[in-house]
Parts: sequence; structure tokens; C-alpha cells
Amino acid sequence: MNSKSGYNRLFDPMAETGQALDFSQHGLGQKTVGNPFSVKAKMSVRNLNVYYDDKQAIHDVSLDINRNEVMAMIGPSGCGKSTFLRCLNRMNDTIENCNVNGEVTLDEQDIYHKKQDVVPLRARVGIVFQKPNPFPKSIYENVAYGPKVHGLVSRRAQLDEIVEDSLRKASLWDEVKDRLFSPGTGLSGGQQQRLCIARTIAVSPEVILMDEPCSALDPIATARIEELMAELSQNFTIAIVTHSMQQAARVSSRTAYFHMGRLIEVNDTRRVFTNPEHELTEAYITGRFG
Repeated sequence: MNSKSGYNRLFDPMAETGQALDFSQHGLGQKTVGNPFSVKAKMSVRNLNVYYDDKQAIHDVSLDINRNEVMAMIGPSGCGKSTFLRCLNRMNDTIENCNVNGEVTLDEQDIYHKKQDVVPLRARVGIVFQKPNPFPKSIYENVAYGPKVHGLVSRRAQLDEIVEDSLRKASLWDEVKDRLFSPGTGLSGGQQQRLCIARTIAVSPEVILMDEPCSALDPIATARIEELMAELSQNFTIAIVTHSMQQAARVSSRTAYFHMGRLIEVNDTRRVFTNPEHELTEAYITGRFG
């Protein structure tokens, strides 16, 4: 980054001359291109800005996420896509030096309203992290924990039903039904991630956020998670951050491209990967930088 140049610069490894991409010539800082808005929005974001102390991580992002869709968020490392994702259920509240301003709504209700309790919010908008993080409890207790904490059940039979249903929806029931009281940490990496998805489903969320959920998994486990996303999208809204453009192309119906904290383009996934509107999007998906 050359601050003296008057514009942002990024080295393009594919350029024969080693010249930089001039973002002032590529529309960085202008409005998002494509179709960021929708009449079927489950969640809406308007003019979102995020700061870590005095460093701005997200710049004036506006975006709708549709009901029962899989929205993929892609972009180079450090582009702000995970920071943006965590704004959707206020996980950034746990970071002391993080300041968020703008509007984020769930079913037209402001989730940053001063009277909003984040505990029920995070039940409605669950999150699955990059690395599987099962509790040091049995498989059963991992899934049962949320419904018990949120007071969703009054009888053991109800809890048993929720645990089984959640594990079935996470495509894990047949693999663990005979060892429900074994430690969840004893499962394979892919099974642990599906257990975490079952744990999220158990509290009946409306939106599921996934922050690179397959980055630590092998190809077979990744394929299982991707198949699961397609099934879950029939009942849930899903937003996924991924570094894999192939994964975004396989699982999502719309894709959002982030660059240096700005939302550059949002379009149908096929359009983004075959005929992007913005040249920065095209440069990224063709491997010119990333």
C-alpha cells in the first residue's frame, strides 16, 4: 500500500510488468454493482460501517439476504467478509475495541436496538465457526444444551425428540444413534462440524451463519457439509463465508464479493462466476489476486 500515491494500490502477480492495479480506476469506493437488494429479504443491512479502534474494516455496506437462500460471501483474506458475517448476530459485541454503526434488521426488526437481548437473537441467528468446537460433553448433551438453556422443553421426551430431529437434519443420526452418550470430541472432524450444526439447529434458528465451515475438513467431509447446506436451505436462511470459489459456486444461489472492506458486487452465483459486472470481481475469480 502506497499512501503517498493518492489512491490504493495492490500488486497484480499476473501482470507481466509487475504493475499495480489502480483501484481509483476500478471503481473502488463506488456503489455496489449487481443486485444487493431484494423484496424477499430475511435480513437487511444498510450503510454498515465497522471499526477496530480507528481502523475501518467495513465501509458503508448495504445488502439483503433472502429467505431460504444460501448466500456466499467471497473475497481475499482480510477483506472484511467474516467481520460482516459476525455483525449479523452481534458476535462483534464480544470484541472490546469493535464499533459497529448502521442498520441491521431481521424481519424488519433492528437487531442493534438498545433493548435487543442478544441471547434470543443468537438463538434466531445461529453461527457455525471455522473450526469445529463441540462442548466437552456427550453427543446428546451437545445438542440438548441449547433447548435446555432457552427453556424450549419441559419434558425429557421432548428433549429426546429435539436431539434426534436435529441430528437427523444434520445427517449425523445414523452414525451416532448407538453412542449418544459418548464424548462429542471423540468424533471425526467432519462429524464434529455436523454436530455443531445440529447444536445450532436444535434451538430452531431462522438464519444460520457459517464462517468457513469446511476449511479444516477433508474433501469427503466437505462434500457432506455442502449436501447438508442444500437440504437446510429449504427451512433456513444461510449465509456462508468461504475462501473456496468452487464451494461458493456449488452451494449458493447468490454471491457477494468483498474487497478491502467494501462490497463490490452481488449477483446470482452463475453470473458472478461466468460474467461478473465489476472488473475487480473478474480479477479475483480469474486468479489475478487473492
